[in-house]
Amino acid sequence: MDLQHIKINDLTVSSLNVRKVGADQIDDLLSSIKSLGVIQPLLVRAKGKKFEIIAGQRRYLAVKQLAEQGKVDPVPCIIMEDKDDVKAIEASLAENIARLPMDEVDQFHAFAELSNNGKTVEEIADQFGVTSRMVKQRLALSNLITPILDIYRAEEISLSCLKLLTLATENKQNEWLALYNNEDDYVPNEYQLKGWLFGGDEITEECALFDMKLYDGHMVTDLFGEDSYFSDTKLFWKLQNTAIAKLKENYLSDGWISVILCDLDDSWYEWDYSECDKEKGGSVYIVINSDGIVETHEGYVTRKQMQTISNSENSEQATPAPAKPELTKVMQNYLTLHRHSAVRTELLNNPDIALRLSVAQTIASSYLWDIKADSQKADTTAIEESLATNKAEVKFQEQRQVVRQLLGMEGEADDTIVARKNEWQKDNDFNVIFSKLLTLSNEEVTTILAFVIAETLSSDSDTFEILGNLLNVDMAQSWSPDDTFFNLLKSKDAINAIVQEVGSKQLADSSITNTAKEQKQTIQKLLKDSDCQWQPRYMAFPFQTYFNGEGVSAAEVWNGVKDNYKL
Repeated sequence: MDLQHIKINDLTVSSLNVRKVGADQIDDLLSSIKSLGVIQPLLVRAKGKKFEIIAGQRRYLAVKQLAEQGKVDPVPCIIMEDKDDVKAIEASLAENIARLPMDEVDQFHAFAELSNNGKTVEEIADQFGVTSRMVKQRLALSNLITPILDIYRAEEISLSCLKLLTLATENKQNEWLALYNNEDDYVPNEYQLKGWLFGGDEITEECALFDMKLYDGHMVTDLFGEDSYFSDTKLFWKLQNTAIAKLKENYLSDGWISVILCDLDDSWYEWDYSECDKEKGGSVYIVINSDGIVETHEGYVTRKQMQTISNSENSEQATPAPAKPELTKVMQNYLTLHRHSAVRTELLNNPDIALRLSVAQTIASSYLWDIKADSQKADTTAIEESLATNKAEVKFQEQRQVVRQLLGMEGEADDTIVARKNEWQKDNDFNVIFSKLLTLSNEEVTTILAFVIAETLSSDSDTFEILGNLLNVDMAQSWSPDDTFFNLLKSKDAINAIVQEVGSKQLADSSITNTAKEQKQTIQKLLKDSDCQWQPRYMAFPFQTYFNGEGVSAAEVWNGVKDNYKL
């Protein structure tokens, strides 16, 4: 290689330069080059009487723009040898990964070119300091037809939609493209897309009750997520049904008199039943869902059966069915995840409490100390998307990168520090982490400890409810009512109480005959017009309800533990 200073008019951009998007973002370079000149030489190679730029396109465009304002000096360039396209692509890719990020399609084309020239996934990952998973994700885009990539580059579909389409066959992609191009057709997008791709049968591996060694069909792996899906759902259900039959047989062998298999997708509501011990004739209900999930409810009888049992025991009154809860299970999941996120983020600022919590959990064990990270599993896509915009959640993800840097870990932005499953990830090797911790200060180790404790704080436990009170967590700092919250708010009595809380009793009384939808619209308008920082009782610590806490787990949890804490 040879260093020369070349005139700006003798330079052109090579077609081998991997950057196609973002090359014109040069504002950050203009002032620097204007005052100091080009410090980092461009990487070029001869093409006829001129030179084509392999790496340094943004510096070239910045100099070219300055040249329009006046005379500029020749540009320092390192000249590569001719006829080496692979090395030119590698140089351009390394240059661009280290600088302004390329979009996913640019990265795919660059990685694919290197792969076609004999480079393995591991070699590409090692050479450019990225994970093999990232390389595989980008190469997965090779499964997409060009028109779909063009639609994405035109910003007409989202990245999440593009990732889901990598799971589709070419025929299925063309079918989707035909819907997209026809203005009269409905185009499945975002969360509807997965159901459309799998014909509604999107069954994940974790649903299987049987040993996966028995399944010899193909699994569709989502490289951009954590799930694997059964492609042969007919074989899945054959094995699953056998496992369900075995499950029923085991219950009967264990002494249950009655084990009832519900019809597929039959709803099962606890308030329609009464609890009843096995010895008194309680049944086991096995609920089977079309998404493959199987639920079991042990020790229940119908309300009518409970009346008969109570009468036979000379009870004056049958055990009443549980009251219908104020909040649906999905709404409780929404509230739990938002409140859990705020509590564990506040825990990051209190490593002294995190330390004591870790000692207590080490001695007495807890729900998550296998040890594994909380899954933050949302019941719906809408809740998942809402949580992603939560300010506390964003801050928590930023702190994860700080901790990963302290530990010297390489990985994707969404990787957890603690493994989410029982199998340890490469980054979680004990000897590697322990040796790294020995080189860090006590302050740095305490920072990591606080994050690990927060990451393993279960959203399904009473611990985060206690911490919310102990740390005086203010949900207004991280959350405000969004469309998902109002969509999940179902109780008419609670909605009417909120109208009074946000507006007035007079307004609540005058609108009581309005539909729930109309009242929720009234609340949203009041909040918007007044720019009010209102928070519902459900976001308070301790957890509060408007009229009925029965069946609401957060309220029941706090009532069960509050006497143990002087808060």
